[in-house]
Amino acid sequence: MTNSSCAARVRSATIATCFNRLPLSPAVRLLVVEDEPKLAQYLHKGLSENGHVVDVVHDGIEGRRLATGGDYDLVLLDLMLPGVDGFGVLKAMRERGQTPVLMLTARDKVEDRVRGLEQGADDYLVKPFAFSELLARVGALLRRGTPGGAQATTQLRLADLEVDLLARKAQRAQQRLDLTAKEFSLLALLLRRRGQILSRTTLAEQVWDMNFDSDTNVVEVAVRRLRAKLDDPFPAKLLHTVRGMGYVLEERDT
Repeated sequence: MTNSSCAARVRSATIATCFNRLPLSPAVRLLVVEDEPKLAQYLHKGLSENGHVVDVVHDGIEGRRLATGGDYDLVLLDLMLPGVDGFGVLKAMRERGQTPVLMLTARDKVEDRVRGLEQGADDYLVKPFAFSELLARVGALLRRGTPGGAQATTQLRLADLEVDLLARKAQRAQQRLDLTAKEFSLLALLLRRRGQILSRTTLAEQVWDMNFDSDTNVVEVAVRRLRAKLDDPFPAKLLHTVRGMGYVLEERDT
């Protein structure tokens, strides 16, 4: 991956592209094609906090390349884009596959909505919109799955731990874990990449969207609080510290 390619995306939205992912537990991957920087950042932050892996691009040319060549569960596609407009991106996508598409646009004319739906969009949302409505529509499209029958993996499990990425719920041994938004994002990342040692730098970048500062103990504090809820009440421990390297979520023989 080139530096310019990574720079075209929101820096922290690269779990699936700049880091290896566990093939057995794929996360829900979303592509946001939106040329308004503030809205793109807002969408990335909100969707990431809801447990999704999000890539963001700001023009139709790059959007078309990723949408037709990437392995995404859903594409959020702006209509008015530089280079190639949303209709052009949608046309290229439908020539190659049936990835669900939620179109986002400031145009509220019926003709535009009809054209988008006729060309293969799965849903349409007019700006400005409430994030709660966007999240509900994303969830509905993901639950619907692709026409070929492939279903996005939104349920992750390890031992007696179960995490629902869409409902943002986690439970262990049938007991619900009361997690904050950051704790849930941290757990989801660790679970998606279970068995892999994740450094404090990786966790800081992916969960807090920040460059790691060695004087900051935000990661250690968050891990300690998550462990208190995830492991302390149960005999089998899942979250482990690997001295000098980071943290790993895995089931170990006692």
